[in-house]
Amino acid sequence: MNHPQALLFDLDGVLLNTEPLHGQAWFFAAKSFGATLSKNQLVLLRGRRREDCAKQIINWIDKPIDFKEFLSVHHPISKELVQQANAMPGAENLVKWCFQNQMPMALVSSSSSESVAFKSAPHKWLELIQTKVLGDDPSLKSGKPSPEPFLLAAKKLSVKASRCWAIEDSLSGTKSALAASCQVWVLIGKEINKDLYEKKSNINPSYISDLNTILGNLKSL
Repeated sequence: MNHPQALLFDLDGVLLNTEPLHGQAWFFAAKSFGATLSKNQLVLLRGRRREDCAKQIINWIDKPIDFKEFLSVHHPISKELVQQANAMPGAENLVKWCFQNQMPMALVSSSSSESVAFKSAPHKWLELIQTKVLGDDPSLKSGKPSPEPFLLAAKKLSVKASRCWAIEDSLSGTKSALAASCQVWVLIGKEINKDLYEKKSNINPSYISDLNTILGNLKSL
């Protein structure tokens, strides 16, 4: 495996343990409109922009629901939950190692600037990642699963996407990074069905259960 020129981090479910909390927020928001989302449906929402998730849920519910009304119900539920998020195991050490060893980094998240700032506030180590491509980036036309977010992040870092390691946990994020030709590391939780994820080859993506695996690989290169 080649030494990477940069690391591209997703935020939710990779650096911060927010995904179960986001899932709860979408579940309770849908519940208020009389719908119950399945575990697989909640998995499919991971890594996508908030507006795209809302549109998908409204489509699943399949009855007239005002888009803005749905988001107005979801927002306070989500905000209350995500402020409880802890760092993912190994995340802080990995980011600090990259910073100390001058490994270029970028945050590639579907969350908006406001949301990222709110979630990141208790975790000052995230400030070490200076380059960001977020869901409301004005240069971004399409979010994940389009390859555009990762291609834009590589461009901002002046490196080739094919020489970047992308760390993801969601299906849409994995598809996005693979389409951008990144080497992809997929952080798989116990509740995730690996069969939902696509493999281009035997080595890409690589499935891991802990970010310390990536740090170990970096140190060994």
